[in-house]
Amino acid sequence: MRNFKLLFQTFCLTATVLLYIPTAAKAQDNDKEKAQVIKFFTEYLAGKENTFKSKVKIELEDIELQQAIVWNAWVEANNQLDEEKLIPLTPLKEGKSGAWHLPADLEPNAVLNYYWGSKGEAIPQEGLPMYIYTHGSGPRDQEWATGLILCQRFDDAPSIYFIPQIPNMGDYYRWWQKSKQYAWEKLLRQALVLGNINPNRIYILGISEGGYGSQRLASFYADYLAGAGPMAGGEPLKNAPAENCRNIAFSFLTGALDRGFYRNELTQYTKDAFDSLEKEFPGNYIHRIELLPGMGHGINYSLTTPWLKQYTRNPYPKSVNWENFEMDGRYRDGFYNLYVLERSNDDTRSRTYYQMNIEGNHIDLKVDLVTYKTVKTDPQWGIELKFEKSYEPATKGKVLIYLNQELVDLNKEVTVTVNGKKAFQGKVKPELKHLVNSCAAFFDPTRIFPAAIEVEIK
Repeated sequence: MRNFKLLFQTFCLTATVLLYIPTAAKAQDNDKEKAQVIKFFTEYLAGKENTFKSKVKIELEDIELQQAIVWNAWVEANNQLDEEKLIPLTPLKEGKSGAWHLPADLEPNAVLNYYWGSKGEAIPQEGLPMYIYTHGSGPRDQEWATGLILCQRFDDAPSIYFIPQIPNMGDYYRWWQKSKQYAWEKLLRQALVLGNINPNRIYILGISEGGYGSQRLASFYADYLAGAGPMAGGEPLKNAPAENCRNIAFSFLTGALDRGFYRNELTQYTKDAFDSLEKEFPGNYIHRIELLPGMGHGINYSLTTPWLKQYTRNPYPKSVNWENFEMDGRYRDGFYNLYVLERSNDDTRSRTYYQMNIEGNHIDLKVDLVTYKTVKTDPQWGIELKFEKSYEPATKGKVLIYLNQELVDLNKEVTVTVNGKKAFQGKVKPELKHLVNSCAAFFDPTRIFPAAIEVEIK
């Protein structure tokens, strides 16, 4: 993987430098293309367009420049978007807060208040790490205030914190529901265009109900994260497949005596799953999952971020496991460099499970349908605790595999096999449309892919 510091500096160039081209004619072409891209991004953000169509080819030596131009256009379109923005960044200790009104069609009368602030004086050249903290299910004013206190104490400076207050309360009201998914994706999109955040150092953590939430969200959004740190939680693994956490650092601390809602038992199941995956894929499932002796629901919360801060995301892993699970009726469309054009599962009775492995210029994609069988259920509340999975090869579906020079050598032929059958062989030509569409799909400055191969599962 190329040196991130150099890549980050490329994306942070000013517009003047971005558009510097040796010839006037080429500069005019780039101005025209940038205007078209900004127009598309503006309409995309307004919900009017889905796909950028272009036949413009890109030379290999121009990829980095074109990536920078596309990202600059994305930043400009976002800055022009009429929406509630993140408040200006100030020291976290000042306790400055903002508010986002969530869409009424996702949740009526929902306002997400949040603290947004920085810790430490020095700003690394590659940008600041960002931590997202989700609080517990007690009285929300008290929980939110406690979160601000705790996050100031955690040993992770220099850093930036986003500390939201859950918009409403109720018997079954959670951090992972659709209205909050809207907020998480808005946060990622707005934070990454600021230019002062390291996109490869984003972490999510939480306590109690926030532990449940951060565990689910870590599995759902793992491709954005360097690490995750649920505390005093314990989700059934059907709600947060451990497989998706390949390539991130995962810390999970629960009291050994925390028997409420089987938190200690479910934490042990999570540890067993990560241990098994790490044994199968050595070095790919970095984790620290512990039941803390003698402790109940209250534990030492200060242990998590010092461990997480050691780890940085690789945005271009050559091995990806992704169980595309539905969360509150919604699926992710993409994960790392994979983008789903058509899911292989018809409904929630099964899930599509993708396993991608790249060796040299060969891409092996395995696509299965996975189904769950509950083998242990809590007799009091009916909580599904433990599962067995079964897999069968998928027989339909379409996937776009985005590519760059970090994943394959674009100078040479690429081959793709899907479920053991050759699906593609040939050279892959970089095109402007792939840069633009991947930028819109992932809103991530490191995942602006110049090439793609569409494959059909048969």
